[in-house]
Amino acid sequence: MKMNALLIALPLLIGSCSDDNNSYNDPATVPTDIIQTVVKTTDNISIGVSTDKAAYKPGETVRFTVTDGTLPSSAHVRYRHGADVIADENIESTSWTWTAPQADYTGYMADIYTTDANNQQTIYATIGVDVSSDWARFPRYGFIASYGNDRTSDVIASELSLLNRCHINGLQFYDWQYKQHWPLGGTPDNLLESYKDIANRDNYTSVVKDYIAQAHSFGMKAMFYNLCFGVFDDAKADGVGDHWYIYTDQNHSKCDRHQLPSDWKSDIYLVNPSNKDWQNYLADRNDDVYKALDFDGFHIDQLGDRGTDYDYYGSQVNLPNGYASFIRAMKERQPDKRLVMNAVSNYGSDKIVSTGCVDFMYTELWGSEDKFSDLHDILKANRLYSGNKLGQVYAAYMDYGHKKPEFNAPGVLLTDAVMFALGASHLELGAGHMLSSEYFPYADVKMSDELKKQIVAYYDFLTAYQNLLRDGGSETQADIAAAKSVVTINAWPPVLGNVTAYSKNVNGKQVVNLINFRQANSLSWRDMDGTMPEPEAVDNLTLRMRAKNVKKLWVASPDQLGGAPQELKYRQEGDFVVFTVPQLKYWTMIVAE
Repeated sequence: MKMNALLIALPLLIGSCSDDNNSYNDPATVPTDIIQTVVKTTDNISIGVSTDKAAYKPGETVRFTVTDGTLPSSAHVRYRHGADVIADENIESTSWTWTAPQADYTGYMADIYTTDANNQQTIYATIGVDVSSDWARFPRYGFIASYGNDRTSDVIASELSLLNRCHINGLQFYDWQYKQHWPLGGTPDNLLESYKDIANRDNYTSVVKDYIAQAHSFGMKAMFYNLCFGVFDDAKADGVGDHWYIYTDQNHSKCDRHQLPSDWKSDIYLVNPSNKDWQNYLADRNDDVYKALDFDGFHIDQLGDRGTDYDYYGSQVNLPNGYASFIRAMKERQPDKRLVMNAVSNYGSDKIVSTGCVDFMYTELWGSEDKFSDLHDILKANRLYSGNKLGQVYAAYMDYGHKKPEFNAPGVLLTDAVMFALGASHLELGAGHMLSSEYFPYADVKMSDELKKQIVAYYDFLTAYQNLLRDGGSETQADIAAAKSVVTINAWPPVLGNVTAYSKNVNGKQVVNLINFRQANSLSWRDMDGTMPEPEAVDNLTLRMRAKNVKKLWVASPDQLGGAPQELKYRQEGDFVVFTVPQLKYWTMIVAE
């Protein structure tokens, strides 16, 4: 580890002192009294609620439906942006509507609650609402991976309803295609009813169409998956030129290829993504796709660093430059269609982003970037490449090494807490299952019912507070200390045994994300063997934080009250503010206004 990383990782006992007060925020001197919330609030999350879409345009009607549980007779629904109440009204039925405000690219939290005679509140349900006219600003990406005739319309509706409940606003249609170089099953005028995919699974064109149509009904984008440079062994018979391939030698004797199991249709042979003839060929094939199927765009894949490759004429191939050339060609051919490209281990990311043609940054993570700190490093690099204009999605496969029947929930939740707090999202949720493998149809590892509930709360949180988590701001190093000797707080990056604070200033607000690594057994996000322990919750954690002239202080956590905000009482003591966080389990966000 480099020395600068060691310095950053030291517990935040020195903090970042202001010029006019260099007082030392010593944990030993932090007060130990418990300071209450402004309103005492009880957690009774017992009602299920859904919305009819994953995201809404400004001014659009949002329809809410109670899907489980019974509403109390005195129930209200409250709509908040951050901790500010936008509207509050009685609930008179199990279905009601709300007109989304006109502010674009804004997140809201709706909660169902009651208030008793002592002004104490009980929260029964929460749900996030994204009011954004374009998915690219705050992407929450999911996937589809099976197109067999067992996917009836009812099955598809059930699968997509969970994704909609998690506000997934775009779907990657993985391995939907007939061949890598001829993705459409048939031609626009003569579509095949069914066809074999690369793994010799049966895909049905009607099922692909149904997934697209139902995704659109939820306001989700539908992106078709394909490699930028892959062809089958029969590609020449379909018009792929002899001179388009790339080779591992300068004498074009050994084509670079990605080997696949022997019972699959073909290995994948690689062509030069910068070859203009290939670009035109695949653009023609994609034109056919768009004529026949109502896809919104192309999710472009690659295979990472291939080492040294050559074109047919013996010249070395620069794949990242080729990716950029390919992306521009696809955008030129279909300017109204969306593009996303995978940067495997962030390979070629700078060139991909430099095109200005992709909707957001998409990075598939592997063992070379398996630390929580790598998530931040990649995000920071990609933000630099894009001039802080593009969002970040990680394709990151949890519990990759274990063969257990269920995901280890603590590992999943801790990784999501870190990704979301940093301002990224996680490609993990698909139609019917959560990802544990780069082969998206693999569905042997299941989510428990409890993890499904927790995941919904995390995606509500990501959506409701997207303007604090993902909407710009500048990183800071909060000067914050805990009263309890069992809790040591350090600035990012994480330290085993500590609570880590990741902090930003966002539109005049100081946002501090506390993430609990006290019981963590590793600083790897992958939780390869599914052994990450569940953290012990810390209740009534009194903190002292450097923050001047605080007008309002509140906290929210996906682990408590369904993510609903709690306004805190506090004491301003010079340059510091003293307050009590009601609970920290995995992740609690503190906001000082």
